[in-house]
Amino acid sequence: MTLETARGRYLPVGPGEPLFSLRDVRYLYSGRQVALDGIDLDIWSGERIALLGANGSGKSTLLKLLDGIVAPSQGTVRALGRDAAAVAGGEDAFSFHREVGLVFQDPDIQLFSATVLDDVAFGPLQLGLGANDVRTRCTEALATMEIAHLADRAPFELSGGEKKRAAIASVLSLRPDVLLLDEPTASLDPRTKWLLVDLIGRLAAAGRTLVVATHELDIVPIIADRVVVLGEDRRILADGLPAAILADTDLLIRANLIHEHIHRHGAVRHVHAHDLDAGHHDGLDDPAATGYEAITGTSVTARSD
Repeated sequence: MTLETARGRYLPVGPGEPLFSLRDVRYLYSGRQVALDGIDLDIWSGERIALLGANGSGKSTLLKLLDGIVAPSQGTVRALGRDAAAVAGGEDAFSFHREVGLVFQDPDIQLFSATVLDDVAFGPLQLGLGANDVRTRCTEALATMEIAHLADRAPFELSGGEKKRAAIASVLSLRPDVLLLDEPTASLDPRTKWLLVDLIGRLAAAGRTLVVATHELDIVPIIADRVVVLGEDRRILADGLPAAILADTDLLIRANLIHEHIHRHGAVRHVHAHDLDAGHHDGLDDPAATGYEAITGTSVTARSD
């Protein structure tokens, strides 16, 4: 696949047909609540895509469409040469979900067995594989996510990060070519978050097509070579290279991925952008925490660090 840019737009061009092709896709919950509106998107084999958007922008719904769980209310979704609406209706669904795996934001949805090993073995067993093949796949998936030592543990005994890794392993045991991850680092402590980001990076390096829905900007350069931004109007706001998207402050503000914050220091009014997850309200009474060392009248001396 080659990459071309035009006016900041990222234009993936690959051989043959894209793995996924969405045209004028609209999805409504209960026939009235708009979750996605007018989505046009192509995804090519081997791409690593970060699907960025604020809560409620339609990221999870888009992943469900790609996974053939739901059918569009309007428009068409072609997925791995199939009509995704037909897959959602049950046509060839068994075969399709051997090739495309979705890991939900809440790992408890996918962890329902007595032990982690049972959960990881569930998919291969449903494929009708023999005992040796099931064992091989489980060993491989547990090792990939570095949780072999948790195989005999009950899911309720796991930490949040361990549950996330177990849920991913339960999908990896199917050996899908496409992996869809919904907010994989949400609600994790920093150490666990970056451990998981490193593991996700390895999955992508292994050649899988990867689509990761997230609103955490700091993980994007590590996991993605393309970024698709969903706006709060449930449409694609931007599609481009990670460096260009992350450098576009106005775009990120419009997408509600960062926000402008106003500090007042005497007569000085200072406006700057913040990541939504940043603890920027801590220590505002401390001049050092504001990024300024001294304020005299209307003049400001900026900290060099």
